[in-house]
Amino acid sequence: MVWINFSFFATFLNVAHLYNGYGMEEKQLIEGCVRGESRARQALYELYAPAMLSVCQRYVGNRQTAQDLLHDGFVKLFTKIHSYRGTGSFDGWVRRIFVTTALEYLRRNKVMQQGDGIEKASHLEVEPDVSLFENLSPDNLFALIARLPYRCRTIFNMYAIEEYTHSEIAKELKINEGTSRSQYARARQLLQKILMDYDKL
Repeated sequence: MVWINFSFFATFLNVAHLYNGYGMEEKQLIEGCVRGESRARQALYELYAPAMLSVCQRYVGNRQTAQDLLHDGFVKLFTKIHSYRGTGSFDGWVRRIFVTTALEYLRRNKVMQQGDGIEKASHLEVEPDVSLFENLSPDNLFALIARLPYRCRTIFNMYAIEEYTHSEIAKELKINEGTSRSQYARARQLLQKILMDYDKL
């Protein structure tokens, strides 16, 4: 079960209500991009760039690298958009491209191989106090997530926000499911500690 309700993120990401500002419905916008129309591609970029930049930044932790990944992700998106068949939401399809782009960057730079001591945390007895997080804005919560070590931050993002299963995470990151679960649990504890330390200031 997901620890916090991240439905606000789906709302933040859902930009369908903005299409009419460009005089296009979603289907028209996608078809225009498939045909290579500059206006459609510009509209799609402007609609999704802010949210996708946030997605990239949650994984890599700094804005400059996230901007590079944003560019790479849109290159992939426009190259692959003809393959979108309308099964599932277009928002979700777009987000997967940028998550995959960020994960490829982490693997390429061997970030996921850097130890952070999480494997030692196989027995996590203290359950995080969810009430500490209830009044946080999305921006503040994402700022806390950015302070996590790379490995547990990646797994927290994938499980809690992108809604991958632990089995899917294990396959994607080439780890076992137990490691995914323990790192996710560790991320929850670390988030609570970061917030409690901040409240003491």
